[in-house]
Amino acid sequence: MKNVTKISGLAALGALAGLPLWAQEAAAPLAPYTFEQSVNNGDVAWMSISTVLVLLMTVPGLALFYGGLVRSKNMLSVLTQVFAICALVSIIWVTYGYSMAFTYGGSLDTFVGGFSKMFLAGVDVNSKVATFTNGVYLPEFTFIAFQMTFACITPALIVGAFAERIKFSSLMVFVVLWVTLIYFPMAHMVWWWGGPDYLAQEQTALLIAQAAGDTAAAEAAAANLAANGLLWNWGALDFAGGTVVHINAGVAGLVGCILVGKRIGFGRESMAPHSLTMTMIGASLLFVGWFGFNAGSNLEANAITSLAIVNTFVAAGAGGVAWMFIEWAMKGKPSLLGLVSGVVAGLVAVTPAAGFAGPMGSIVLGLVAGVLCFLFVAYVKNAFKLDDSLDVFGVHGIGGIIGAIGTGILVNPALGGAGIPDYLSQPGTLQVAEYVASTAIMAQIKAVAFTLAFSGVGSFILFKLVDLTMGLRVKEDVEREGLDIAEHGERAYYM
Repeated sequence: MKNVTKISGLAALGALAGLPLWAQEAAAPLAPYTFEQSVNNGDVAWMSISTVLVLLMTVPGLALFYGGLVRSKNMLSVLTQVFAICALVSIIWVTYGYSMAFTYGGSLDTFVGGFSKMFLAGVDVNSKVATFTNGVYLPEFTFIAFQMTFACITPALIVGAFAERIKFSSLMVFVVLWVTLIYFPMAHMVWWWGGPDYLAQEQTALLIAQAAGDTAAAEAAAANLAANGLLWNWGALDFAGGTVVHINAGVAGLVGCILVGKRIGFGRESMAPHSLTMTMIGASLLFVGWFGFNAGSNLEANAITSLAIVNTFVAAGAGGVAWMFIEWAMKGKPSLLGLVSGVVAGLVAVTPAAGFAGPMGSIVLGLVAGVLCFLFVAYVKNAFKLDDSLDVFGVHGIGGIIGAIGTGILVNPALGGAGIPDYLSQPGTLQVAEYVASTAIMAQIKAVAFTLAFSGVGSFILFKLVDLTMGLRVKEDVEREGLDIAEHGERAYYM
């Protein structure tokens, strides 16, 4: 995932231009940048564990978390939906999804990758991908597997928004369309870049070409430096998926719950969770798996990984405490559902900031997310009469927005943040760029606005297309009977 911000070649040259003339004249001529690709077995081991942890978040974590929140007659349907999405998307990912997300896309490269690695063409045990340290690489299969878990969990998050009333066949078709046209392009736009050595190579080539007055070579190097995803070039920071995963899925869920419509009896009949015990187990698995989700996104086992682990832990705790106490104050009792929802809200909010913020900033982020997500779920959602069954937008959408914007603030070293990385001012080394609040925060706001619009409009079109061709919603008698028997021919419980 991404933990660098693109600094333009011209900006880097500006630092050189600020040197005294005699210093520039005395500098030795630049040589082309060369590097070796080194694989650290410790990094591979950590990333393999992180991959398994993120899979644990989906099955059984998310499946049990969602399953416990629905009525018993729909428990099995939710388990089936989440498990089926995980299986389906894993096949799509290695078929063409990885290529669309993480390869060069030619004239469309700003928005989406190409098909050069369709069916994993050209990938073998010797191929490698860059991490965030010059000279440090991962086996490409390791990176493919890790990113596959993100592709699986993101569409699975969406189903909670319209649980208990969507047709299984229509959901499967929607998921295929959504990951293809929404998720893969978003992953490319946020996380596609060449890696630190590629940037150093092209930045050095640019400096050499400019010093030699070679306009054509300078233009080619500048074009290569700009061959990144759209949001990456904007300087948007997203360490582990605030935009790509949480806002993306949250907005899709909001659109879906509106278009599918309210459950029969919504607002009149009790629709209480049938097993908060299952929900607590699922939430605990999400909590544990999230360390792979966030800390694994560093792609290496180093100090930033340790920072992400601490940030994930304390933001989750802060989110849970904030939700618990505000619910206690406003509704009279602290609930288990509120506590685990707050923990998830804190985890969502810290996701884009996990490797950028400091621990104290992460606590603040969790506290803010716990309070604002509670207020949305408890009051705003009801005011608009939204039947977002399991609060996908209220937790993932709102929490993701808070986290994404907050990242632009908390990355500031003056607030304990790690600072915005700069790979270009001194090619081949990692520097910390000067923090400019207006630039950093505006980049985050632009990324949030783009994700809301892209996912919102795109998801609306896809939901409508499926609805017009297949119908999104089950029949009334099926909904009343429960989706377990009517859709799958079995029950979650036989008692």
